[in-house]
Amino acid sequence: MTDAPRVPAPATAAEAVAAAILAHPAVARLAGGPFGTVASYLPGRRRLVGVRVGSAGGPTEIAVVARFGIPGISLPALAGELGVLVRAVLGPVPVEITFADVVVDAADPG
Repeated sequence: MTDAPRVPAPATAAEAVAAAILAHPAVARLAGGPFGTVASYLPGRRRLVGVRVGSAGGPTEIAVVARFGIPGISLPALAGELGVLVRAVLGPVPVEITFADVVVDAADPG
């Protein structure tokens, strides 16, 4: 008998994706995307803004505010890296990235 891979519950998956995305140094924070539609509803009437895990082959949507000036990171490169992070958590899924804004950190002297 082989064990089937454990698929995390949707709330756990959304939270795991959010943690992976927020750990990236070029991500300032999660955002709601256009009209605040990029979000997951979690148990206990909680709402996780910035991550919507797709179902039945649908794309997982991520909306972020990016940090400007991280050496070697352009927005297209960041989108690719975030897609890799999402797939590391969820497996081979389509991923859509929205950059809601770009900020310059106050600590950045430039």
